[in-house]
Amino acid sequence: MAQRSEWSRRKFLGTSALGILSLTACGGQPAAPQVQVQVPQEVIDAAAQFRGSSMGSLSQKLYSEAANAAFDRSLQAFAQATGTTIQNDLVQGDSGDMVAKMDAEVKAGNARDLAFMSDSRFVGQLQNLGDLTDLTDVVEEMRGLYGEPATEATNYCVFNGRWYAIPYHFIAAGMYLRKDWYQEKGIELKPTYSWEELRDNALEVSDPAKRRFGWGITVNRSGDANGFIENVINAYGGAIADNTGQKVVFNSPETVEGVSFMGDIYTNPKYKPMLPPGIESWTDSSNNENWLAGILGLTNNQYSVYADSKTKGNPVYEHTHPFNGAYGPAIDKPLAYGQSNSFVVFKGAKNPDLAKQVAKYMVSGSALLGVAKEAPCLVNPAWDKVWDSDPYYTSGDPAFAAIREQTRTPLPLTTSTGYSFPQPPSPGQQAVVAAYLLTDMMQSVIQGAQPAEAVATTHERMVQIFEQQGYRQ
Repeated sequence: MAQRSEWSRRKFLGTSALGILSLTACGGQPAAPQVQVQVPQEVIDAAAQFRGSSMGSLSQKLYSEAANAAFDRSLQAFAQATGTTIQNDLVQGDSGDMVAKMDAEVKAGNARDLAFMSDSRFVGQLQNLGDLTDLTDVVEEMRGLYGEPATEATNYCVFNGRWYAIPYHFIAAGMYLRKDWYQEKGIELKPTYSWEELRDNALEVSDPAKRRFGWGITVNRSGDANGFIENVINAYGGAIADNTGQKVVFNSPETVEGVSFMGDIYTNPKYKPMLPPGIESWTDSSNNENWLAGILGLTNNQYSVYADSKTKGNPVYEHTHPFNGAYGPAIDKPLAYGQSNSFVVFKGAKNPDLAKQVAKYMVSGSALLGVAKEAPCLVNPAWDKVWDSDPYYTSGDPAFAAIREQTRTPLPLTTSTGYSFPQPPSPGQQAVVAAYLLTDMMQSVIQGAQPAEAVATTHERMVQIFEQQGYRQ
């Protein structure tokens, strides 16, 4: 995948009332089904008062370059049809300082008007910093049009009963295994597994001589590793914070048990045959690359890797068994409820009303469909009625049924230790994950630290971050 600079700029000038643009594939990749991006007349009418005005947009970079281009083209269609100017910048969500940059822009009075980002990772921090505008009126209007948003959005976008983010598109939590390898060994394909099953199966299907490595999950600094580590700890009965999201409870026997389980995978010689070379230094793109190279038997990822295999004609697509995650001793079902990429409007925005119109336009119709088709199963409707708006969402891929079901997961999910997930949006928890304390902890275990010692040390670091966020411990 071609690399872009962290901040790349595109400027779209609206010069006419054209309401239709054609989306085509870029970069020489196989063309996705062409989408004619239409700007409905009612959208053009609603934006008539903004003709000649401009706004700035910030977009969390999607893992599909073609989807990034499709998002930009949908913005361009709106700009051209409404006679507005939209300047859109891309930001890498895993850069580590995204929140700090946006907060600094708001405080300096030069923030962009609109942004979309992961609700579970960033919205809570920005709201806690006082950077976001109340969008309850917009969400209520959209409910009348599109039904209910994904259940997880109510947890991550609502604060004190008010919406501070508009669900844009849903990203399912996913795990993937090589069904052909499993079938060769006579291992049952199931909708879910325990973490211990996945570890043991990974070892059984591995054959380094054939470049088959059953385990493709890293604990190096990356978003995928953060998700894996936290999920295992939660499934074992531990948690970063209590159910208020305000008090650190990380240091527990259950957390130590989960960390011991993970540490054993990367340190016990028994499991060395199932670990691909270099896994200890993988970044977020590494498991994608190795999965697409056909050498992994299991990985965890958003549906980016699934989308890539489908859109690029990679034969691994036909051999992929997607499932909704794994469970552990403290819960008998996966803690899988996904996340939304959601729109926010920053305080002090120069054109907030135009930003709201853009957000409402982007969540449905061909504006979303064009992006969704470039990132199949990665970009999905966040609103219930949008799922029924086009045959693509109901029959375009075998994985859609499971993904839609994930948007409806009854929440919260509660472990035997009493922790409920997803927990209330916690700036402390989001800051802890963003600082890679979990991956640093696992690296210390791999380097020889005892799990109990590593957990205790990490607990103290978490306490410091929570106190910096204003939570007394």
